[in-house]
Amino acid sequence: MADSGSGEAAPAAQPQGSPGAPGRWERLRRRGAGLAAVPWARALGLLAALGLLYWLRVPLRLRDNLAAVTVFLSTLTPKFYVALTGTSSLISGLIFIFEWWYFQKYGTSFIEQVSVSHLRPLIGEVENSPPVSGFSANNGENETNRQSLSECKVWRNPLNLFRGAEYSRYTWVTGKEPLTYYDMNLSAQDHQTFFTCDTDSLRPSDTVMQKAWRERNPQARIKAAYQALELNNDCATAYVLLAEEEATTIIDAEKYFKQALKAGETVYRKSQHCHPQNSQHEAQLRRDTNVLVYVKRRLAMCARKLGRIKEAVKMMRDLMKEFPLLSMLNIHENLLEALLELQAYADVQAVLAKYDDISLPKSAAICYTAALLKARAVSDRFSPETASRRGLSTAEINAVEAIHRAVEFNPHVPKYLLEMKSLILPPEHILKRGDSEAVAYAFFHLQHWKRIEGALNLLHCTWEGTFRMIPYPLEKGHLFYPYPSCTETADRELLPTFHDVSVYPQKELPFFIHFTAGLCSFSAMLAVLTHQFPELMVIFAKAVSIVSSPGLA
Repeated sequence: MADSGSGEAAPAAQPQGSPGAPGRWERLRRRGAGLAAVPWARALGLLAALGLLYWLRVPLRLRDNLAAVTVFLSTLTPKFYVALTGTSSLISGLIFIFEWWYFQKYGTSFIEQVSVSHLRPLIGEVENSPPVSGFSANNGENETNRQSLSECKVWRNPLNLFRGAEYSRYTWVTGKEPLTYYDMNLSAQDHQTFFTCDTDSLRPSDTVMQKAWRERNPQARIKAAYQALELNNDCATAYVLLAEEEATTIIDAEKYFKQALKAGETVYRKSQHCHPQNSQHEAQLRRDTNVLVYVKRRLAMCARKLGRIKEAVKMMRDLMKEFPLLSMLNIHENLLEALLELQAYADVQAVLAKYDDISLPKSAAICYTAALLKARAVSDRFSPETASRRGLSTAEINAVEAIHRAVEFNPHVPKYLLEMKSLILPPEHILKRGDSEAVAYAFFHLQHWKRIEGALNLLHCTWEGTFRMIPYPLEKGHLFYPYPSCTETADRELLPTFHDVSVYPQKELPFFIHFTAGLCSFSAMLAVLTHQFPELMVIFAKAVSIVSSPGLA
């Protein structure tokens, strides 16, 4: 099932200003139409108020009142001006700090948000969006909504680590939690979907495991797994839970998974032979298939981590042949990583030829591996100075285009590959085209880029050129759909708080942050000048009041 958010060449067929995807110029046109609709009566009322104030300047004795203010200001001491400028500098500084903190946390200006939400209705400024007319416009809007939902879908990380043998050991060493509650909750939902079915109530051990997958406390889950094994020594899901969470080394996890494989194969064969045409037994067969595929895949990953790479590759190939309809599990990404470790680049190219297809969903592993193979052909001889002198060859152009394609799909990856950002342990779930996917890809594939001479140098020289091809990535893409705007929020849920989440495109600072920064700087400068030269500042203030008095009167 292809993900619409990953299809290629789709935005080229959709105009930037179409109803389904309104572009920058379309929004400017609407905004201009809204400004043109402001009633002329408001402007005339403002002019009338100014005229009335000018006509009543004599009855209201504005001259005398302004003179009284001038006399009052002339009696003020320099200490008052020092206190005034210092207080104003402090207040404006606090406003600036709060605005900056609010922007960093929520991505918008607090003053701007308050003015839009509360002040605009009071003065009658309501942005009138043009009514959507016609069947095609509604269809375009619905298509955009469906695309956004698909792009914000969170996927299981094909290369996720083991909780007991890897994530827990990281916590023991550093004292930091590498997994968020949201990520672990998604994993709990996956386990309940993969490893439970409606017929579990017929078997006591499976009933216990059904409760175990819902437990939040790891020790309670492990205890429940042992209880299930006491009831049935061939409970495959109990061995899976112990391998994932209790085993503290990959060797121990592999032992548990081998026991799970033995039990799982027995149950799977029984389900195949006793498979009548009824929904409950179909659900049980589907569950037993899921358990068997999961166990075989994790055993292949154990072999990969323990250095038995050829064995791991064989297990992955056999698994993909035995269950070809389970391609949505992305086992081919595990195979790609293992083949790259073997430096079997011809086999990697064969896997890409099958899965790097326009009708199949893309991933960072697919796009960046394709770029790596193209870069491998030219990277050892590539030099920026030579290329600028003689131009790029056909092979170099192909490599650069492949890098641009990969960067457009996920622009966060190069910073990790070039070690401009520090890596962390990858989460158990990722968001395609997001920072979580970039962390997961770079964590496993950085070594493969380093192994090929000059590949990182070529990436360093060319990756930023992608952004010149897509100046407005949220509105229109080049080879893919426009970059989704939901990635930052989802990545902050998936990645731990100690990680600095990469944001693309970089948000521009709102006007009010510039304004408050300028106000704070100006008032601080006045405070310093008033403190250093109090007499001169008092004279200056009096002169300003005297000059402004006759002009306003």
